[in-house]
Amino acid sequence: MFVHFFVVLVAGVTLVRCADLQGLYALVQRRLPSHALSFVFHQVDGEGDSFNVTDTSILGGVTVSCTTTSACARGLYVYLTDRVGVDIWWTGSRLDNFPLFLPRVGGILSGKAIVPYRYHFNAVTFGYTTVFWSFDQWELLLDWLALRGVNIPLAWVGYEYTLLEVFRDAGLSDDEISSFPSGPPFLPWNRYGNIQGSWGGPLPAQWINDQFELQKKIVQRMVELGMTPVLPAFTGFVPSALATHYPDADITPASPWGAFPRSVTPTHFLHPSDPLFSTLQKSFISKQKAAYGNVSNIYTLDQYNENDPTSGDTTYLHNVAANTFASLRAVDPQAIWLMSGWLFVSSHAFWTLDRIRAYLGGVPGTDSMIILDLYSESNPRWDRLQSYFGKSWVWCELHDFGGNMGMEGNLQQLTTQPLVALGSPGSSMKGMGLTMEGQEGNEIVYDILLDQAWSSTSLNISDYGRKWVERRYHNSGLPPSVYEAWSVLDASAYNNQNAAIQATIKSIFEVVPSLSGLVGKTGHHGTLIPYDTNTTIARSLRLLAQAGTEDRSLLNIPEFNYDIVDISRQLLANRFIDAYNKLVSTYSSSSADAVAAAGQPLLDILKDLDSVLATNENFLLAKWIRDARNWAGNNETYAAYLEYNARTQITLWGPNGEVNDYASKQWAGLVGDYYLSRWQNFTSYLVETKRNRASYSDAIVKRNMIAIGQSWDREIFAGPWEVQGDTFATVQMMLLKYA
Repeated sequence: MFVHFFVVLVAGVTLVRCADLQGLYALVQRRLPSHALSFVFHQVDGEGDSFNVTDTSILGGVTVSCTTTSACARGLYVYLTDRVGVDIWWTGSRLDNFPLFLPRVGGILSGKAIVPYRYHFNAVTFGYTTVFWSFDQWELLLDWLALRGVNIPLAWVGYEYTLLEVFRDAGLSDDEISSFPSGPPFLPWNRYGNIQGSWGGPLPAQWINDQFELQKKIVQRMVELGMTPVLPAFTGFVPSALATHYPDADITPASPWGAFPRSVTPTHFLHPSDPLFSTLQKSFISKQKAAYGNVSNIYTLDQYNENDPTSGDTTYLHNVAANTFASLRAVDPQAIWLMSGWLFVSSHAFWTLDRIRAYLGGVPGTDSMIILDLYSESNPRWDRLQSYFGKSWVWCELHDFGGNMGMEGNLQQLTTQPLVALGSPGSSMKGMGLTMEGQEGNEIVYDILLDQAWSSTSLNISDYGRKWVERRYHNSGLPPSVYEAWSVLDASAYNNQNAAIQATIKSIFEVVPSLSGLVGKTGHHGTLIPYDTNTTIARSLRLLAQAGTEDRSLLNIPEFNYDIVDISRQLLANRFIDAYNKLVSTYSSSSADAVAAAGQPLLDILKDLDSVLATNENFLLAKWIRDARNWAGNNETYAAYLEYNARTQITLWGPNGEVNDYASKQWAGLVGDYYLSRWQNFTSYLVETKRNRASYSDAIVKRNMIAIGQSWDREIFAGPWEVQGDTFATVQMMLLKYA
């Protein structure tokens, strides 16, 4: 049965369109303006999320029928990728790069999601990647999400506006509140209750107001595109001053986080059993609904992200969850609690089976809670927890810590393990999703998982990779060397079978220098390279460069230029290991002059790497800083505050390096300035100890690195702001030198 139709006349022909699908017509107008009148969408009754795409013979256009708006978006995407051969990427949309006349469908293109939920976002992505984004940048990503079939993305921008209003209504003054929120890139951890306050100064009111306005646009667009935004809720983390206003309330300090000073951790926690918790929850959700409308019943709420409960008693844990959920249902009778399962990974010693069962058991039913099995591809918990004791859960790919950029993935696992989990006895898996901490590179490993969510059989990696490359370079007649280059990557960097390597590989030049402990590290932020560089990365780059020589039109493709820079980046990062090993060996057996000579290749590699990265806008420190400063307009004091926060987050993270190098990036300006200065300092220190016959000390090196970071973080960027040099010519020079 068709629903909500209205009629549009185009060139004498009547088009019937579904009013609920107008967001898709707007998407077509944005991304395919020359074909804005060529697509017709309509909704039909049916189970789950499914679509059919057929030719509209009377118009020479395309009709997409669907059971949900999200399914219609996916149907449009399948037509564009399968029949037209175009796609939309993080580097931009290429959906309009095809001839005037649409290719015919030639039958029926059908699809059905194998899970009801397709989720996107890690809570910390809002600190590592999107923190300084404008709506233009959000608009591209939201279209990317909709077309790939995501239907429950996290909408976590602007949280502070509502929260601070709740605190004001509770009687707190602005002075009492001002020391609570963190700086912009660190807000996710403030929301998690890990830290409070900002080492760059109080969070400006302008930031709070601007982000609230941005969130309104994001939520509205999500809804228009058929997505249900996962909205925040009141978690219980409060300024310490609340206890002064409510002396009888059950407010206690949460557990400290990491090595941060007491001035910024812990926050205070209002226990859910206290009536004040429910009062503040009602205030928060009511204000949120007034701001965004009644657009969602799904609320993200995490109380123990790397914070352990004050008691391990199972009755206590059951009651915490029961009272938290009751506070949601009291204001929204249809509320669904979405929580991250990261606590069961990071604090596995505390969260025993009995404690997890008690905590989850505080929420009645199976569909009233959605748990993100946050690290399914490397450290799943669903299989150890009896499918979360029947609660709905989502198979997630974490993959990327802190936005690190090393090439790594396991395509075979991503196309098989979700199906294994879905088909396991008693499975309560209801979704698949992406929970990468930072959205930096490795795009194929994210694409394939979202596509697998629409296939009940494992995708064929070879066939998938070939079609993916053709869409990426929007050309089905590519030189054979292109396919071979990506086949090499798919069989090596994206076929990581080493279970000791978890998530993206980090380069050793991004961590504090030392004479030991850098190379071959496994586990969290590992540096072990699980493939031979010469037969994989170097070979792949040579093949792509060959393709660029054979078909010069490739040099006009943004994604091709991105890829040859990215692979060059990985090649030089790997070559740095060889130079470092030579330096260490020389230091143990040779003179000061020999050490100085052995250190020079490391510095040369960093300079060369910086020059390659500088040729592409996606690898510029300037872009990160410009995005931050743009929020300040002409207010230089505010701009400097934002730049300081931006710089600190990708370097020291904390005021004294408490999470040093966690969110490191390989960007031009960061490599050629910050990392180069650190390794210059390190090699000079090695030479000095040799000449003075002094003992080497890691403590001295670390102290020097913190001082460099604190100084660098206070600088103001002076440029260059734009790309420098020719990408292909620079890559060819790197091939001659390093491949």
